[in-house]
Amino acid sequence: MPFLPEIALAMRLYFSEEGKKRHSRPAVRVALAGIIVGVAVMILTICIVVGFKQTVTQKVAGFGAHIQLVSFDNNNTYDLQPIEVSDSLLTALANYEHVTSAAPFITKPGMLKTDADFHGIVLKGTDYWDFFSRNIIEGCLPNAPQEVLVSRKVAQTMQIAVGDAVNAYFVDDSDIRARRFRVTGIYDTGFDQFDDLFVLAPLETAQRLQGWEDHTYSGVEILIDEIGVLDEVADQIYFATIQLMDEDGFHVYYVQTLQEQNPAIFAWLDLLDMNVVVIIVLMLLVAGFNIVSGLIILILDGITLIGTLKALGADNRFVRRIFLAQAAMLIGKGVIWGNVVGLGLAALQYFAHLIPLDATTYYVEYVPISFAWGWLILLNVVTIAISLIILLLPSMIITKISPAKVMHFE
Repeated sequence: MPFLPEIALAMRLYFSEEGKKRHSRPAVRVALAGIIVGVAVMILTICIVVGFKQTVTQKVAGFGAHIQLVSFDNNNTYDLQPIEVSDSLLTALANYEHVTSAAPFITKPGMLKTDADFHGIVLKGTDYWDFFSRNIIEGCLPNAPQEVLVSRKVAQTMQIAVGDAVNAYFVDDSDIRARRFRVTGIYDTGFDQFDDLFVLAPLETAQRLQGWEDHTYSGVEILIDEIGVLDEVADQIYFATIQLMDEDGFHVYYVQTLQEQNPAIFAWLDLLDMNVVVIIVLMLLVAGFNIVSGLIILILDGITLIGTLKALGADNRFVRRIFLAQAAMLIGKGVIWGNVVGLGLAALQYFAHLIPLDATTYYVEYVPISFAWGWLILLNVVTIAISLIILLLPSMIITKISPAKVMHFE
């Protein structure tokens, strides 16, 4: 095996009593601590940022799905033009690869009013309740006409509770439609921007309010199993539906993704990627500086050994590989402990939610964690590779050491 003698000698030196003494010196400990801190910070950064993006994306998708199929005359409001959605179209959409559900919905802006207050809302009719069923904090889902689900924020603002009746008013041209709903449940997603807006009702309730016939809706909400294929699935649906025309020759359907519906939120999430890059680069620089310091200390401590090996006929490459192997062991130890510390802190936050956040600012109530194992493995591989590359230049010091001078000094 190539370099086997150098690796064997490096391991012997590293694990010997003398080697342990050298590696326990304060300067080497500082270098090791720098590697551990750098790796731990990079791991936490990835876990937190990926957690933020996944959590916020899931909440946005819960309110509006990953993809919406709406009228081509979409006016970018919640008062959408109605479209005809046949059972065959729903089946075709649900059969696309990566699509987990395709369900019709209806939205209608309006206002809730009690004797004490009023509040602008969007009534959303749906029969897909998975997201909201996971976020109910009181009561149950509405399952009958004139029953609604409101958010905790709306309930607090309007001073209403489960079982209370509330009046709602909806404007359609010059006509005002009044409805009286009964609150069956309260939900809380922690996403105040949407919690403050949406009141949920069965699809049939919203359809009756609009006066629309069966198979007529505001649109279809499409959920997928992997955010990474969002654009691919959206393009497939777009090219399949853009060819459908009405009797006047106009396009019927328009496809929009959750990123197009919420550009400000996703622009903020994209900025987090830049933060990750900056933090990782800085931590690699810090770790690299500590690694170089550690190697130089090992070389200076082993200068007698270097002179002896050269006097016995070892060439510069052989000696360099011995010290590079020792430094690699130091890097490996730092990376392992960095993973233990980083993943340990991430796991602690994941299960205990120790660090809270202001949901009105960050859309979540605590720092979210996601163990993106693919990215974490890549981070470790890149860190080790860059660290070893960084070591090549300072290891050139060994070529400048003369056996005669070392022996003379001794």
